[in-house]
Formats: sequence, C-alpha cells, structure tokens
Amino acid sequence: MKYIIGIIGLIVVLGLAWVGSSDKKNVKYKPIITMLILQFILGFILLNTGAGNYLVGGIAKGFEELLKCAGEGVNFAFGGLVNDNQFSFFISVLLPIVFISALIGILQYLKILPFVVKYIGLVLSKVNGMGKLESYNAVASAILGQSEVFISVKKQLGLLPKHRLYTLCASAMSTVSMSIVGSYMVLLQPRYVVTAIVLNLFGGFIISSVINPYTVTEEDDILVVQEEKKQTFFEVLGEYIMDGFKVAVIVGAMLVGFVAIIAMINTLFKTVFGVDFQDMIGYVFSPFAFLMGVTLNESIQAASVMATKLVSNEFVAMNLLSSGSVHLSARSTAIVSTFLVSFANFSSIGILSGAVKGLHEEQGNVVARFGLKLLYGATLVSVLTATIVGLIM
Repeated sequence: MKYIIGIIGLIVVLGLAWVGSSDKKNVKYKPIITMLILQFILGFILLNTGAGNYLVGGIAKGFEELLKCAGEGVNFAFGGLVNDNQFSFFISVLLPIVFISALIGILQYLKILPFVVKYIGLVLSKVNGMGKLESYNAVASAILGQSEVFISVKKQLGLLPKHRLYTLCASAMSTVSMSIVGSYMVLLQPRYVVTAIVLNLFGGFIISSVINPYTVTEEDDILVVQEEKKQTFFEVLGEYIMDGFKVAVIVGAMLVGFVAIIAMINTLFKTVFGVDFQDMIGYVFSPFAFLMGVTLNESIQAASVMATKLVSNEFVAMNLLSSGSVHLSARSTAIVSTFLVSFANFSSIGILSGAVKGLHEEQGNVVARFGLKLLYGATLVSVLTATIVGLIM
C-alpha cells in the first residue's frame, strides 16, 4: 500500500510543478526521469545499504569530532553561562557554526573547495540538461550558503535572463550551507541530513526543469566565477569567523522572533477556537504528509511540523521535532526530517532578494517579484525528497 500512496504522491508533486510551469510544451522529460532514477538509487544506497551506512556514519563521526572541537572554543568563551546538565540552543547548536565557517574559509583559501565545486558542477551539467552555471551554483550553494553563493557569480548576475536567475535562486533555497549542517545533526539523525542534501541537489533541478524549462545555448553556457580578492590566510580566517558568528546571531534572532510569534498565535487560537494554530495548520497540510508516506494517524502531527518550517524556519521545526512533544514512528520521522533540511520558507524570499539586490539592484527586484513562485518550487523539492524517502524506507 505504501508504494501505491508514494507513487500517487510523486505524481501529485510533479503535477503541481507542471501546473506552475511557465512553458509546459518544452519540459524536457528525459533528464527529469534520469535524475529521478538517480535520486532513488542514491537514497537507497544512503539509507538501506551497508556501504551507505558506513559513509553516513563516517560523515556523522567527522562532524561529531568537529562539534567537539567547536565546543572547546564555545566553552572557553561562554562557559559558565549554562548550568550543568542544562541545554542552551544558541550555545550548543548555533555557535558551532562559527568554527565550521572558519574551516570553510581555510578550504577556500587553499583552493580545495573551488576545485571540488567546479568539477562536480561540470559532471552534473551532463546529467541535468542545464547549463554549467546552474550546476556550479547548485553545488556552491550547498557549500557557501544561499546568500554568499551569488558573490562568486557576481560578474554574470546582470547578464542573466529571468528564467536562468530563477533556477539559480531555486537551487540556493533548496539546498543548505555546509556551515550549518553540523547544527542540523545535533537536532536530527545525521543519515537523514546527508540523504536530504544529496536528494535536494537533484530535486532542485527536477522541479526547476518542470516549472521553468529552457535550453542554454553553447555560447551562453559560459561559467565565469568571481575570483576572491587576494587576502592573507589570517584575513580570510577572520572574515569567515565573523561571517559564521553573524549567521549564528541572525538565526538566533529569527528564532526568538518566530518562536515568540508562534506562541502568541497559539495562545490566540486556543482562546478563540479552542485549538492551537500549529494543530490547525497540521489539519490543512495533513493530506500532503499522507501522500509523502506518513501514516494517516500521524499525518496531522507530521504536517504541523512541516508547516511550522514553511511559515517560520527549519530550526524552529527541527527543535519542535526533537523536543519530545511530537511522537512519530521511525519511518514518519525519516520523512519529516528530510523535508525539513532546506531553506524553503517565507523568510528566505527576503534573504535571497536582499543578497542579489546588494550585488545588482535590478536583478534583486526581479527575484522579489518571483519570490512566491520560488518558494512554491523549493517547497515542492522538499516534498519530492520526503516522498522518495517514504518509498525507500
């Protein structure tokens, strides 16, 4: 039965993407089918094989060691602020972002990351039927983050037509930056985080290929990556450390605002309607959770977590899922967890348009205009990933 529901879910996701397509007649089905098959193969390997478990276990252990190292720095600066056996979200989950960001800066300075990103992007461009720029951007987004990635393609921003700009932004919203992956692994099982990152990479291309189909000519398919200005090692290190701290503070501030607003709305809804706001949106989104593979009796709770991510951000939803107040089976937890690993939420529209506008004002306005369509596509990417995980588990 789960396979029938899952296949219906896949059809619904792709159908919703097709409904929102800007050029239904020119959708390229061959690369879409190829990437769907790749998603199933990679998802199965990562979740259901010994080799996949070994790989994910190695990645998780690596991040665990990195987080221990980060903890040394955090405890030195902020030790004593939290009582023994007490948990601080900001100190334990967000501040390690500073250390991971510093490591990314070191790998950037050594030219290791640019090399990896460029050549993985070139390989992807052979599979997805899109341009080298789109493929590079998708991989770079997963390393640098949804705002910072546009700096590396600054030279081409002003030359991009609307449809190519949409794909770049959709990739940035569908992936997550490496600097916060460790923080996700504190709240979710690492294997779900790794699986979602891989599947979202292809899912972003699949949904964009349906919603926003186009062909890139060879003369337009030129990848020009902005060279970083020459800096010393310690200048780069200091810059990335400060960038990591800014991210931690910004996410922390957003959590304060969103959690407080949701608490206020829950109180109002409880007073007026006798039901929490999160329970209400859970009822609205529960059919989608069911089609992703969540059992009917768990669909309302699962949908409530998913919708919380959409209206606030992924950290609020992950904290809700890991808090113990939501009780789901292992399979439903896997589906919900992989859905949460992306930047697909309303606040990302402002973040993306602001990032692009800072580099090219006119293109930033273009991003703002198709912001809701961008969120629509990125959310479908998350639904597609979760549905595939539901079929595999």
